[in-house]
Amino acid sequence: MPSTIARSSKKAQRTWVETHDSAVESYGEGERAHRTAFSALKHSFEKVGDHWEAKAEKGPSDAQAARSTAKRGKTAGGVDANASKRHLYDVAKRLDIAGRSTMTKDELVKAIQKANDRATAKARA
Repeated sequence: MPSTIARSSKKAQRTWVETHDSAVESYGEGERAHRTAFSALKHSFEKVGDHWEAKAEKGPSDAQAARSTAKRGKTAGGVDANASKRHLYDVAKRLDIAGRSTMTKDELVKAIQKANDRATAKARA
């Protein structure tokens, strides 16, 4: 289990593990099983800092997560890019991202991704 999920709620952990186990049965162990598990996780959770938190509304978090089959491609890294700009602003505020009030929605997504990556790296150190 990835460390970001291990630091998350039991429900997030269960979602990832159950989906991963099912994907391993279907596709075998490896990258495809991991992508499938993360895709399922992103429908109910979003990455905030170094862990995953439940979303207010279920649904795909980005264009990649909306695909019917898990494929390689660019994702928002667990950020709920389909959320409102207000929600993204609130997440950016919690992560203490400077300049958030003047950022576009896309800029907020990228800034949150960077902050999440930094928080994850710090938690792993």
